[in-house]
Amino acid sequence: MTAADTFSRVAARVREGDLGALPVIVGVVVIWSVFQSLNPSFLSSQNLVNLTMQCAAIGTIALGVVLVLLVGEIDLSVGSVSGLAAAILAVTFVQLQWDLLLAIVAAVAAGAAIGAGYGVLLTRFALPSFVITLAGLLGFLGLQLWVLGETGSINLPFDSWLVVFAQQLFLPDWASYLLVALAVVGFALSRVRRARRRVQANLDSQSYREIAVRTIILGVFLAGATWYLNLSRGVGVMFLFFLALVVVVDIVLQQTRWGRAVYAVGGSKEAARRAGIRVGRIYVTVFALCSSLAAIGGILAAARLAAVSQSSGGGDTNLNAIAAAVIGGASLFGGRGTAYSALLGIIVIQSISSGLTLLTLDSSVRYMITGLVLVIAVIIDSLSRRTREATGR
Repeated sequence: MTAADTFSRVAARVREGDLGALPVIVGVVVIWSVFQSLNPSFLSSQNLVNLTMQCAAIGTIALGVVLVLLVGEIDLSVGSVSGLAAAILAVTFVQLQWDLLLAIVAAVAAGAAIGAGYGVLLTRFALPSFVITLAGLLGFLGLQLWVLGETGSINLPFDSWLVVFAQQLFLPDWASYLLVALAVVGFALSRVRRARRRVQANLDSQSYREIAVRTIILGVFLAGATWYLNLSRGVGVMFLFFLALVVVVDIVLQQTRWGRAVYAVGGSKEAARRAGIRVGRIYVTVFALCSSLAAIGGILAAARLAAVSQSSGGGDTNLNAIAAAVIGGASLFGGRGTAYSALLGIIVIQSISSGLTLLTLDSSVRYMITGLVLVIAVIIDSLSRRTREATGR
């Protein structure tokens, strides 16, 4: 397949409404170009390292929101759940002197139980997820305040491995390049394996030339980004943890029966039920995973600040997580989006926040710009959906 053929194929997909990550990538380029022109420090290696570290906590929460959006539902309580998980961690670890790992497990388990409860209420009583999770937003915010007690704030020990992991742990240069090489090789092998399966099934597949070109582009991008980040502190381990979560969730969604069932339920719940998919079980597991990821994100945020307070999980945490999932390409109508939607979306959100901070502009401007970007993302999603329906995709 020639370059012209590849371009024609991509152009045809765009005309049919299959935009993929193109709008987000274009948006990132525009945002970065504008902020760099206004402040040359924006694209400095030091600022980009800070940006990646800021993406991890909210990005992890957004990853869970993507899962819920894929089945055509919504979770408005992810911020409150993340704050409650952080409070549970702080109380059990600092005040009750539990082992740190046990405290983390307890916090994540609480999140999973909350999500499973949402799923049961949704499937057994047919309550709208909007109402259930709105009640959860209020209820778990109150529970967080009760767990923290009268002090309302608990500091995490700076010498604990969790705080060190979130604030100080960066890969050595050689380890970061080794990781890039492994990622590129893994990408190439997965694409080749997928192409062979599609050929055996007599389906259209990528040519080996196209796979090679994509692999080279990915390798150059990752190596260049790693080199640039290494000019400062390097690649943060917490950010790598977030990336690992994205990759794992993407593999589960794309290559497992459960993942295909998630997309099927999001596309048409009734059709999925007639195909033998246990729709209720899918809802329960999706909400459980969403709240579990919200809990993990809350723990990462607490570790990043080395403290938990009544404001943990509050403010714009909830809105940014949901906005990141939608801006990154997860459809509000269900059935479309990938785990990488969370990564792309949170890069957009944090880029806006970082750029406006460097320009010393008021947070009100950030809210307005983020809201505008969110509206544009929803408009693009709606237009592409109409195009797909018109072309029968």
